[in-house]
Amino acid sequence: MDTINTICGVCPGGCAVEVNVEDGELLGIRPAKDSPFSALCVRGSAAKEVVYSPDRLKKPLIRSGKKGDGEFREASWDEALDFISDKMKYLKDKYGAQCMVTHYGRGGFEQSVMEFNNGNNAVSAQFLWEFGSPNNASVGSVCYTAFGLFAPITTYGIPFKNFVPDIDNSNLIVVWGANPATDSPPFAFHKIVEAKKQGKKIIAIDHMKSDIANRADEWIAVRSGTDGALALGLINVIIQEELYDKEFVENWTVGFEELKEYVKQFTPEKVEEISWVPREKVIWLAREIASANNATLRTYTGLEYTNSGVQNIRAVFILWAITGNIDVPGGLYIQSSDKEDDDALLKKLEGIETIGAKKYPIFNELTKSAQFMEFPKAVLEADPYPVKGLIIDGSSTLTSYPQPEIFEKAYKELELMVVIDRFMTKDALYADVVLPATTYFEIDSYQYYPGYVRLRKKVIEPIGEAKNDVLIFGELAKRLGFGDSYPQTEDEIIKRAFAKEKELLNKLENSDDGVKLDQVPRTYKKYEKGLLRHDAKPGFPTPSGKLEIKSSLLEKYGYEPLPKYIDPMEGPMKDPKTYGNYPLILNTGARIQSTFRSQHLNIPKLLKIQEKPLVLINPKDAEARNIKDGDKVIVKTKRGEVVYYADVSDKVLPGAVEVNQGGGTPVQAKEWSEANVNILTDFYNRDYISGFPVFKALLCEVELYEDTDK
Repeated sequence: MDTINTICGVCPGGCAVEVNVEDGELLGIRPAKDSPFSALCVRGSAAKEVVYSPDRLKKPLIRSGKKGDGEFREASWDEALDFISDKMKYLKDKYGAQCMVTHYGRGGFEQSVMEFNNGNNAVSAQFLWEFGSPNNASVGSVCYTAFGLFAPITTYGIPFKNFVPDIDNSNLIVVWGANPATDSPPFAFHKIVEAKKQGKKIIAIDHMKSDIANRADEWIAVRSGTDGALALGLINVIIQEELYDKEFVENWTVGFEELKEYVKQFTPEKVEEISWVPREKVIWLAREIASANNATLRTYTGLEYTNSGVQNIRAVFILWAITGNIDVPGGLYIQSSDKEDDDALLKKLEGIETIGAKKYPIFNELTKSAQFMEFPKAVLEADPYPVKGLIIDGSSTLTSYPQPEIFEKAYKELELMVVIDRFMTKDALYADVVLPATTYFEIDSYQYYPGYVRLRKKVIEPIGEAKNDVLIFGELAKRLGFGDSYPQTEDEIIKRAFAKEKELLNKLENSDDGVKLDQVPRTYKKYEKGLLRHDAKPGFPTPSGKLEIKSSLLEKYGYEPLPKYIDPMEGPMKDPKTYGNYPLILNTGARIQSTFRSQHLNIPKLLKIQEKPLVLINPKDAEARNIKDGDKVIVKTKRGEVVYYADVSDKVLPGAVEVNQGGGTPVQAKEWSEANVNILTDFYNRDYISGFPVFKALLCEVELYEDTDK
């Protein structure tokens, strides 16, 4: 038996592990000896089941029946790739290259699909741009980009990936709309737990009592979708009590006076009415953040999914800035500012309108990609032009996007649909060609961590005829005439990735444990020293050179420049008629420990952790509906109904429920496969800036299930 140090392949977190292998077969896996995540990892122990699952796709498949029926025949790789490339050429000649769209997600496992680059381009993006279409799309159409790009860039001029919570030096850690225990890997969770042991105060702001909220010194329970009102209320208290950093506000911000006037309406009493946070808690929390000296922020994507999601996140970022907690010890540290991207390849496509660019211009401006929420319209209405082909890599769109029947209708109309994955997703049922892809354990690649990098070593040979995602795109590129732009072997993937870091690659090739990167000494208040702008002038990399409370970029595209709050359109205050029939606030998608989004719900060892899809409902609401813990129930909205199982718990507020996301894929356990939460969600109800669906601020009812077959 051999023990190999590599990286886990059960989720894209890339945790270092030791793998036992005998005669080319994976026997077992455990976290590396120095891993801080051994107590948190539940998925890694099921790695063997994932890799050798009977549901694994092992050969290319070509559709032999009607779309959606799941009838396929096996094919060779040459036949499948020739089929795809010939059809793409035909569609390009008939409709133009822009008729093709790609969509990738984190189910691709291989980070190289998203991060391997020839100048900051994800593989699937570069593939489509080389083909002549601007319509690369991704899970970023419904995740991360509102928090990671739109809100911070329109405020600071810097993407949020460049901000690091300075937990070690902080006196107060605020976790807002996130549960670091379910991160992959959970780096922040480990640091926050250590900080708690050192006596540092932790405040969790969330709609439910998550793992981190349960550990916190204080849980601020907020009505889902109303975080923006809470943030503006905190700002109002801080301004009224003059607790803000006057020097920073005067010298480094624009729009403060307009903000001061706007937030007057968000009194503690009004905030309580909107958010359900008691007025005294609003005042207390404002004073805690403003007087902490210093407070850091751990947030993620929880605030994105409401009608003013981008603006709500901006309000939180502005709160941190005006309280003097930006780029200071113990606050939110700014690592650097990105260099401008001058992409010659994308410039060749100028003049071709990207799908969604007209409706969501900032999305297109900052992601350089298509907003996939507009994909059905492009297919069904030829707006802005006919769209006829789609390649999906590692993304289960029909369990991720709202009202999946709308996407199913579009998929039936496509002339070419290709799915690259490890398992037969619901999307794959509509594909013309399904291609089997590898997991981490079957390839050589690499993984970057904060301050650390390592090569990934192949543990076993690919299952069946599965191939590396990147090399699948490379094979297609060869057939389409631009194969030179793509690596054709895994060794070439690594060499290209480290082409500018050959010395580092040499160290990696001679190390089993990876290489620690040199840590640059931290420099605080870089905005004072000209370290954030490309012209080396003091300030922020925004059009004004200052932190923009009033955003010139938003104003440029006709959006409201201040972080103005919109109460959820389908909610108790804006839609009392619907609220009368569906009196529970519906939040969907909080992560659960045993899955990775919709993945692993076919894995026996992980299903033991949670066998059935749950709706968390408060005991008061359960009692009023005669619902007991474990009961089979129906969750209903205006759009549809889905069967779930009741988890009666005070983790959620009275009047609100949390419904598990991830179900709806044929290979999943029966209860999960029939529980696609997005049947309940609304395709048309979106954040007006990002186009993100309002996943976390809708209305529903929960009723006992009546078995009509009895």
